[in-house]
Amino acid sequence: MADSLYADLYLRFLNLARAVRELPDFPALDPVEERLLNEFAAAWQQDRPLTVLQAMGLSKDVSSTTAHRRLKSLRGKGMIVLVPDEVDNRVKYVRPTVLARDYFSRLGRCLDEARSGSAPSVPAA
Repeated sequence: MADSLYADLYLRFLNLARAVRELPDFPALDPVEERLLNEFAAAWQQDRPLTVLQAMGLSKDVSSTTAHRRLKSLRGKGMIVLVPDEVDNRVKYVRPTVLARDYFSRLGRCLDEARSGSAPSVPAA
């Protein structure tokens, strides 16, 4: 019985998250971009600086070449910025933009809404 409740909660969350991803407010992300963005968010949540080189090697199932291409894509979509190191301009840090923070905030609201059991809707900004 409890497993069914958790399954329902998770499925409600997935439906709400899909609605957020389809909003015109956010660029469409492919699965690799989304996976990398989530990996980056885990580092950002822990206040760990994340260099481009570290970001390229963060996901074990994504090659560094693919990760580099997706970094460029995420940057072009306005989800990340690259900030040069203050001492060594060759080192660049991957940081979230306001758009990325808003994206994660809306997904967090999806968790709350799924947990509350209210009817599925797109969380407001």
